[in-house]
Amino acid sequence: MDYVMRSVRAEEWPLARQLRLDALQDSAAPVAFLDSYEAAVARPDAFWQDRTAAAAEGRDVRQFVAESPEGEWVGTVTVLIERPEDDVRFGEPAEVNQGHLVGVFVRPEVRGAGVTDALFRVAVDWAWSLSAPRLERVRLYVHESNPRAAAFYRRFGFVPSGQRMPVPGQGPGTGERREWELEYVIERG
Repeated sequence: MDYVMRSVRAEEWPLARQLRLDALQDSAAPVAFLDSYEAAVARPDAFWQDRTAAAAEGRDVRQFVAESPEGEWVGTVTVLIERPEDDVRFGEPAEVNQGHLVGVFVRPEVRGAGVTDALFRVAVDWAWSLSAPRLERVRLYVHESNPRAAAFYRRFGFVPSGQRMPVPGQGPGTGERREWELEYVIERG
């Protein structure tokens, strides 16, 4: 595989923005992301600049991309650092220092070519490499109606924790059926 896995650089915010917009137009987007294309495309450049700069700095978040030999970004995954004392971004509060994988996307034309595996390896390896804070586990959430992603996560080594949470904005009072996000984890070992 000739793809390079690396972290984003702050000045690459236009590429990070475009990859996110492309992800939100993917057929799996409704069950893969808690965001919409319409909301994302309306965000100002400053939002994308700040988001990419924080992900490049890597203190509380790090975004990795898969880059083709021609320089095209073909995939991404982001690691959020969560501590028990932090505000909850999504899911249950952290009981231990942990990484949280979000924003997973690989372009359809390279799915099955090992890109997702390589992105996950670099993201999880980075999470385990941290010493301050030292992470005890890495988690992610997968929509109950996304069996393809769940199968990949299990194959990679993630296991269901038994925790689940309702998809935000759905369920009683919204007129929509309650749907669930299932937590998967890898423990340090």
